[in-house]
Amino acid sequence: MAKDKIAYVCSNCGQESQKWMGRCPNCGQWNTFKQIRVAADSGTTAASTAAMVLNGHRRQAMGGQRAVKLRDVSAMDEPRIDMHDSELNRVLGGGLVKGSIVLLGGEPGIGKSTLLLQTILQLTDRNVLYVSGEESAHQIKLRADRLAEGGELPDTITLLCENSLENIFKDIEGVKPDIVIVDSIQTVSTETVDSSPGSITQVRECASALLHFAKTSGTPVILIGHINKEGTLAGPKILEHIVDTVIQFEGDQHYMYRILRSIKNRFGSTSELGIYEMRQNGLRQVSNPSELLLTQDHEGLSGIAISSAVEGIRPFLVETQALVSSAAYGTPQRSATGFDQRRLNMLLAVLEKRVGFKLMQKDVFLNIAGGLRVTDMAMDLSVIAAVLSSNVDTAIETGWCMCGEVGLSGEVRPVNRIEQRVAEAEKLGFSHILLPAYNMNGIDPRKYNIQLHPVKKVEEALRELFG
Repeated sequence: MAKDKIAYVCSNCGQESQKWMGRCPNCGQWNTFKQIRVAADSGTTAASTAAMVLNGHRRQAMGGQRAVKLRDVSAMDEPRIDMHDSELNRVLGGGLVKGSIVLLGGEPGIGKSTLLLQTILQLTDRNVLYVSGEESAHQIKLRADRLAEGGELPDTITLLCENSLENIFKDIEGVKPDIVIVDSIQTVSTETVDSSPGSITQVRECASALLHFAKTSGTPVILIGHINKEGTLAGPKILEHIVDTVIQFEGDQHYMYRILRSIKNRFGSTSELGIYEMRQNGLRQVSNPSELLLTQDHEGLSGIAISSAVEGIRPFLVETQALVSSAAYGTPQRSATGFDQRRLNMLLAVLEKRVGFKLMQKDVFLNIAGGLRVTDMAMDLSVIAAVLSSNVDTAIETGWCMCGEVGLSGEVRPVNRIEQRVAEAEKLGFSHILLPAYNMNGIDPRKYNIQLHPVKKVEEALRELFG
């Protein structure tokens, strides 16, 4: 028997080293290297364990194990599994692909288990094996009864409370499910690795075995993963490379809205977004988020601007709130919720340098209403308008919205999907919209009942808003 070897792995990014180092050369974090013991044959043991269990499934493998010519490979797109959830289907790229492995990450208590349990309760045409390593069967049953609202639970769901990977594969062989859900990957361990569950080696080996099972049998596997305090998925970085799709469940526990965002997707776009509303009886799909985000009347209040944003292919209007006040201490504060802090600092510098507003000695607080985190560059114009509105304590007139990216020289740069943004603002009853002048090319203003105001610089936009 070969001797086990000692390795050092960064707990933040997964960088391996033969010796301990104080600072990781890959991610730059200090004191993140942990000592692990790697069995000499552990690299293949986990995969071979899955292979032994899956001898019956191997006949169904597509493409076989032999090398084939690229032109001889069948290019027929297999039908996807409908999850009976339009938001989840959109983020996955149209449904769950057979033989894929999906990683769902999110903060504790955000609703990961609720989302998947609620989804499989609607899959009455598929046999689902739900593996839970964190909760007991009684706890899951109570949650399922609450989500089902007193209705009858389907008999297509098989529940397994197990932490051992080998026992999970034995039950998979007996149940032969159409979908496998593992909650969570950090609680599963294999006997071939001499380390505690959740360690880097355990997560890597268990994920590799489940990947081998998914690709060999054609059964999709959904993994639930925890995130660390930095907001990234816990475990080695290789975990994200192993899986086909990585989706993040985001949101503030104090708000009712939850966002399902695609970070990596080999079978679809990574810019798609799903929005849910957390309720007592589970998560409700939000098909039109604009109406929910703009329900309150803010007439006469300063520091509020409405922006037409696009996430994926879906346009929606979002409310930007800003507060500018005199700094009580020597160093002014800069705080942003739902918006990139570094981008806020850049926009404040543009306001001071190009427009002439002195904000150096003032506190600036920015918030995206509803607890959403928006990454669309078209939010820049609304951020500047909200900050300036709060600074001069003058409200923006009702019925105005805007979209546009702001450059370092103070110019308003064009944005994509401008027609969808304008149509969404018109649908919600807005009468004026600020947009980049370049985007007016190819737009017929006569098609819309909303008045278009093209601008080239930030000064022009502020003149249109405040006179």
